Order: sequence, then structure tokens, then C-alpha cells
Amino acid sequence: MAGEVQDNVYPLPKFYFSVQLGDDTSVSFQEVTGLETETKVIEYRHGNSNIFYPLKMPGLGRVGNVTMRKGIFVKDARFWAWYNEIKMNTIARRTVVVSLLDETGAPKMVWTLNNAWPTKLTGTDLKSEGNEVAIESLEIAFETMTVAAP
Repeated sequence: MAGEVQDNVYPLPKFYFSVQLGDDTSVSFQEVTGLETETKVIEYRHGNSNIFYPLKMPGLGRVGNVTMRKGIFVKDARFWAWYNEIKMNTIARRTVVVSLLDETGAPKMVWTLNNAWPTKLTGTDLKSEGNEVAIESLEIAFETMTVAAP
């Protein structure tokens, strides 16, 4: 209708993103899943409360593992090298940064995974009759996550 002002603010598409695995090089992934955090709920009710429901208070925070998938390329074994650094109670922890980008390539949402290390590395399944790209999967554990909108 005439006189209406159109708001040209749209949600960001989720297909344009970058990942940095602790160094300054960006790794191209096909998929990143598991960017989640939650806070456990503590329920408490004292004996002389006239409310017949428990109080709910925030408890410890918890983060899940992040899974990243990408194509397998010739002479690219950096994930296996990182995974092989795991020894008894020692691992090279890194800061992993996942950035959701706008159309110009500028980061608009940034997830920073602190003290991250690989917990699982899965190679591709092999099928002689298949016609798919070889995909490897990297699962990363981390301690804390920060989210920023620069």
C-alpha cells in the first residue's frame, strides 16, 4: 500500500560460514552442527513454603560437542594429525571460531569454542557402486562457548 515503509532486514542464510581451527587458516566445511549450550535447573523447596511448587534456579552450564563435516582432499591429513596428538591426559587444545557471514563475507554471528579438542574422527564409508563425494567427520569437545554479533 502507498505510504508503507518496507523494512529490508532479513535473516542471514546459513550456508555462508567459515571455521578457524585454532590457527589463522580457515577450513572449508560442508556442515557444522551442535552449536548449543544449556543451563541445568536446580529445583528447591523449603519445608514451610506456602507455595506448593519448587523454586527453579539456574545451575551449572553445559555445552555439547560440535560435529563438522567436510570433503576429503588429497594430502590433507590435518585432522588426523591433531587427533594423533591425544596422549594420556594431554591434548593440544585450541580455540575454534565459527563465523556466519553476510553477502560481503563479513562475520555477523561468531561462535567461539574455547579449549576445544577432537574426540572423534570418522572417515568416509566406501562403496564401489556409489557416486558420492568422500566426506570425513570431526567431533570436537570444548569447555565454554561465547556468542557475539560484531
